[in-house]
Amino acid sequence: MLSFSYSQEMEKSCTLLIHFDKGTPAIANEIKEALEGNDVSAKVDAMKKAIMLLLNGETLPQLFITIVRYVLPSEDHTVQKLLLLYLEIIEKTDAKGRVLPEMILICQNLRNNLQHPNEYIRGVTLRFLCRLNETEIIEPLIPSVLQNLEHRHPFIRRNAILAVMSIYKLPQGDQLLVDAPDMIEKVLSTEQDPSAKRNAFLMLFTCAQERATNYLLTHVDRVSEWGELLQMVVLELIRKVCRTNRGEKAKYIKIIIALLNSPSTAVIYECAGTLVSLSSAPSAIKAAANTYCQLLLSQSDNNVKLIVLDRLNELKSSHRDVMVDLIMDVLRALSSPNLDIQRKTLDIVLELITPRNINEVVLLLKKEVVKTQTGELEKNGEYRQMLIQAIHSCAIKFPEVASTVVHLLMDFLGDSNVASAIDVVVFVREIIETNPKLRVSIITRLLDTFYQIRAARVCSCALWIIGEYCLSLSEVESAIATIKQCLGDLPFYSASEEGEATDASKKTPQASSVIISSRRPAVLADGTYATQSAASETAVSPPTIVQGSLASGNLRSLLLTGDFFLGAVVACTLTKLVLRLEEVQPSKVEVNKATTQTLLILVSMLQLGQSHVLPHPIDNDSYDRIVLCMRLLCNTGDEIRKIWLQSCRQSFVKMLSEKQLRETEELKAKAQVSHAQPDDLIDFYHLKSRKGMSQLELEDEVQDDLKRATGEFVKDADDANKLNRILQLTGFSDPVYAEAYVTVHHYDIVLDVTVINRTKETLQNLCLELATMGDLKLVERPQNYTLAPESSKQIKANIKVSSTETGVIFGNIVYETSNVLERTVVVLNDIHIDIMDYISPAVCSDTAFRTMWAEFEWENKVAVNTVIDDEKEFLNHIIKSINMKCLTAPSALEGECGFLAANLYAKSVFGEDALVNLSIEKQADGKLSGYIRIRSKTQGIALSLGDKITLKQKGGS
Repeated sequence: MLSFSYSQEMEKSCTLLIHFDKGTPAIANEIKEALEGNDVSAKVDAMKKAIMLLLNGETLPQLFITIVRYVLPSEDHTVQKLLLLYLEIIEKTDAKGRVLPEMILICQNLRNNLQHPNEYIRGVTLRFLCRLNETEIIEPLIPSVLQNLEHRHPFIRRNAILAVMSIYKLPQGDQLLVDAPDMIEKVLSTEQDPSAKRNAFLMLFTCAQERATNYLLTHVDRVSEWGELLQMVVLELIRKVCRTNRGEKAKYIKIIIALLNSPSTAVIYECAGTLVSLSSAPSAIKAAANTYCQLLLSQSDNNVKLIVLDRLNELKSSHRDVMVDLIMDVLRALSSPNLDIQRKTLDIVLELITPRNINEVVLLLKKEVVKTQTGELEKNGEYRQMLIQAIHSCAIKFPEVASTVVHLLMDFLGDSNVASAIDVVVFVREIIETNPKLRVSIITRLLDTFYQIRAARVCSCALWIIGEYCLSLSEVESAIATIKQCLGDLPFYSASEEGEATDASKKTPQASSVIISSRRPAVLADGTYATQSAASETAVSPPTIVQGSLASGNLRSLLLTGDFFLGAVVACTLTKLVLRLEEVQPSKVEVNKATTQTLLILVSMLQLGQSHVLPHPIDNDSYDRIVLCMRLLCNTGDEIRKIWLQSCRQSFVKMLSEKQLRETEELKAKAQVSHAQPDDLIDFYHLKSRKGMSQLELEDEVQDDLKRATGEFVKDADDANKLNRILQLTGFSDPVYAEAYVTVHHYDIVLDVTVINRTKETLQNLCLELATMGDLKLVERPQNYTLAPESSKQIKANIKVSSTETGVIFGNIVYETSNVLERTVVVLNDIHIDIMDYISPAVCSDTAFRTMWAEFEWENKVAVNTVIDDEKEFLNHIIKSINMKCLTAPSALEGECGFLAANLYAKSVFGEDALVNLSIEKQADGKLSGYIRIRSKTQGIALSLGDKITLKQKGGS
């Protein structure tokens, strides 16, 4: 009993929302005094305060009579409007649902208002009636409402039509207004005002759909002349009719095509959407896509552009062939300065590239890259990075265009935006391997522009390219010369400076140093942590106590900031170049000279690392690497030479081929569509009657038949999966049996509940009451049903979801029987909404993964506890259990070493990222131990995924 009344109390419908500042609540007595006075402005304020208090749960029963006595007679329009708002929100019925007797006092006033000489009073009163549900109050007012349908003023007519529609939609509305559809149809045929006409058509569409359809088909030639509001309702009607009866869609598609020429942007947007949902004919899809492209260029609002790009993206996935022809129109959206729009545009375009359009696309992207150099926009660096990545993927798909872009992009190796410079150098590294013809020109250009590079990571990658791809004598010699020039004169510091630095550090430890070492743990590619003590790489600023400026070389400046990882890369590159020089230089004297110069550089770097000039000494890894290079130069063996000059390149080639293989496999997986069932009906359109069919109708028929044949209409064929979604809500021995079929669709959960009356009695006022826990929200109020003996009823309940979190739905079924006065309650089993329904596997780059890992603040650490004893089997079990994608390449997981680290990634339907790092190790006893770390921006995902892993990780049977 208590639960029912509470539920009804909570579920009262609300037609009015006003912001209310709770700072100074008004007192009922003050409001009463102001209402009884003659000051109109004080009355207005008092009415506003009364409405706010009522909306916030106060009852104020003492005010009603005061308002009837002092406010009803007022002639002021604002007071009358506020009076109607007050009447809208007060309780008009008692606990049993009967209308309160004092409401009769209002009826006469409402009737007077409906016959008032002022149009505004009539109009707002008619609008008030649209929100009134009590038939006892409405019934005496119906003649006055109907009179207003013929009023000379359109404001009154359009509100009168809406009032008629609202009354007709009430539970007994068709008895109160038996011939409402007839009357409105007559009004529609004579009405001239566009708003009133739209309301009349909406009333027929809602309450008498066949009449609306007949009216539309009889006036089909004039639809394009109708107003924007009416055209929008026409499109809604077409969608509804075609959904229920697909066979009739041909005659409606002609109307939509005609409306595509409407001057209203809202109408043509809706037309395009309707066309795509109804037809698969290429000409219809092309018309819709052209409309979207037109909107993309004509609308200045960024939100509109983003929505249109989403629609184009949907078209791209289902009708790629049509979209390929419009690729240049879509690219024009890059003129917008908004990064989100530019990113979405590039994402769409990159999937529409074909050998026919690649040259045009790349030419436009090159022009955009050049524009970013001259523009003054603050986001130019990020935009340039996106363009470089887009050109990179174009060049990988179509290697022949690489030669036209690679030299332009190499101008950006010294870009102040480190991320875009890294993208360029990674692109150059891949192109030089995949396009052997470009090797010589790329190396020459790289050596010419090397001194401009300012970021340590870009320098490292460029040095690797120089070490691997300088093959001829002239290239090797100029490479060694370039590196020496960038390192500047040796030594890196003088003995006197070291003494000064030591003294200074004794007085004020590192007072003069401008480098702040970061001791934060860095995330390595395999997801493990390492302490990094390298300085920030975004800008080069040499220490004041050490000789050397930017003019003396970029490598020297970076080394003097304490970046010894780069020093180790320089050492390896010089070693490779000297080893190659031995192969291509016939003069032993020149080789020995180069070797000794290289050894001198390596020794100078070690001395710098162990001196007190820098705030931090050289790290052990870099020290060992430089010493290894020195040993190698002093004593070279053929086996070692082979490792240094061939194996590195082979590893890189293998990495590229694996990446390509992964991409082709993903494309193959996407291409696999569902197939038709063996006993499905196939129509042969050549054998069909074509009498009276237009070209578009014919195309549409063909496309529908093709879809039926390839099984595109039969999407959800996993019957076993469907059965898993049926949940039993009550026991078999309960008088009422209930089970729910749960469908999760992005932001909505639909519960399809089957209720069976297992008794021999009729159950009255049967109500399914539900409540939720977590970020779930019920959409509609529960309804009451009557259930005959041993009969069943399907009840649908809609629930809105607002975030990726595990939620719970619980409730009960309440009903009455004829011989028992009190209500019976059957408590239902809880329904747990699974987080797995909201997250799906996704892909992101290693760099993006590590950036997000560093930024996200919520971490959930789950200790591994499983009966599975194989590392890879456990990884696959976790991937399957939590529906994520493994970002770590299969080659990195090969081999048996007793240790495994992998990164997993997924995205939720709300656009949230879920990151998981799995680090496990095999113990001596054969069991697995380690941790699974989950990181996300929101707490909900991290906790829910952690619970899921804890539940599922055990494995076994």
